[in-house]
Amino acid sequence: MKYSIKRQMLALFTGAVALVIVMMFIINSSFMERFFIQNKKIEMVELYETLDKTAKKDDINSVEIQEELQRQCERKNCAVLVINSGSDITFNTEQERKGRLFTRLIGYIVGKDIGRVLEERDSYKIYKVQDQGRGEEYMDMVGQLADESIFIIRSPYGSIYDTVNSTNKFLICGGGVTVLCGLLFVWFFSQKITKPIMELAELSQRMANLDFNAKYTSGGENEIGILGGNFNLMSKRLEETITELKRANNQLQKDIEQKEKIEDMRNEFLGNVSHELKTPIALIQGYAEGLRDGITEDPESMEFYCDVIIDEANKMNQMVKNLLTLNQLEFGDEDLEITRFNLVGLIRGVLASCEILLQQAEAEVDCVTEEEVYVWADEFKTEQVFRNYLTNAIHHVDNEKRIEIRIIPQGDTVKVTVFNSGKPIPEEDIAKLWDKFYKVDKAHTREYGGNGIGLSIVKAIMESFHQQYGVKNYDNGVEFWFELDSKTSKCDSKVQGEET
Repeated sequence: MKYSIKRQMLALFTGAVALVIVMMFIINSSFMERFFIQNKKIEMVELYETLDKTAKKDDINSVEIQEELQRQCERKNCAVLVINSGSDITFNTEQERKGRLFTRLIGYIVGKDIGRVLEERDSYKIYKVQDQGRGEEYMDMVGQLADESIFIIRSPYGSIYDTVNSTNKFLICGGGVTVLCGLLFVWFFSQKITKPIMELAELSQRMANLDFNAKYTSGGENEIGILGGNFNLMSKRLEETITELKRANNQLQKDIEQKEKIEDMRNEFLGNVSHELKTPIALIQGYAEGLRDGITEDPESMEFYCDVIIDEANKMNQMVKNLLTLNQLEFGDEDLEITRFNLVGLIRGVLASCEILLQQAEAEVDCVTEEEVYVWADEFKTEQVFRNYLTNAIHHVDNEKRIEIRIIPQGDTVKVTVFNSGKPIPEEDIAKLWDKFYKVDKAHTREYGGNGIGLSIVKAIMESFHQQYGVKNYDNGVEFWFELDSKTSKCDSKVQGEET
């Protein structure tokens, strides 16, 4: 990353160390000489005070004092020469008795080759001088002690330049090593800091993409660890909130779809009922008005009028009952009473009750079945399904006037088929057969009082059973079929599902 914290820390540390080294280099080059001069003045004054004390006590010739003065001169890198009032040398750090110090002291006394004065007091003066022979610079302190002895203290001035150069070289070398070691330390330390930060960045990116499986794992009790823990908590709560929102949204969507479905069903129901009731009401009204107005006095005609009125009223009553039944089935208001019963006995009972209709249709029934076949279902609703199939077959039977009923055991289920000879159903109408009020042959349906609700009831009942049903075309007729459970285990699971 171009602007990563690691790079910024490395750059910041390198810049800070380099700045410190440069500042020390400048300070060392610019102010070291002043510091050296000031420090050397202090050392010379201390050495002067020691000499003055010994002069006052008049014990400078003592061996112990001589040795102590020698040690101080070596420690302070100074050379000292003291001459008493009798022109005798009382203390000299040079091996030569009358060496350079002696010559330089005489030069100060006679006023020859005096250098630049750095400091002046009543009892001494400090000079900066250059040795013409050697080209070296010195600091000289020249003065008089308490016993009127004269002295000179010399310290090489050029050592300051060596010190400055050595210090600068050390700063360059030491600074380079410091920078290198510091970079390694900062790189390692920045890794420890940036690794959890990068993990948090990746975690936030995954959270932005709604991936709540991402968790902060680096731990720690510092600020980053606390932040990571808060990220995990935020991720968990966001996941819970979004889950609740999705659940609420799904429920809202279902409610809206259910409301729209109910509204569509209501509009469709009102339209279909209005259409279905229009004809019988018109017939009842017309024949009733004819009777009231005395349109005929023939008893047979009047009886015919009354029969039409009664027949149409019965059709309306049956349609209302069917609509109520269908409404209860579609909205789950009826509880299933699952029992084990003999399906063959039920079918034979329905056939016996429809004997008159079969005779009127001149239909021949062929029932292919075993003596007993037991199934698990709601017996009353199963009878409704079979009765609707049989009634539908009776009213549409044609050609050889044959109705064939088969009960076929097939493993865990039993399949019931009702075939009637006649015209096949147009393929475009098959998918709509189970819709309320749909009629393939509206004129023929009207003859026997059909209103297109029977197959809708079959659909609702079979879906409540969670069983298969359907219709199949043949060249010489149509077959309607449905299936029922014949095993206890499957039926028990369905009953439990319904109760739940």
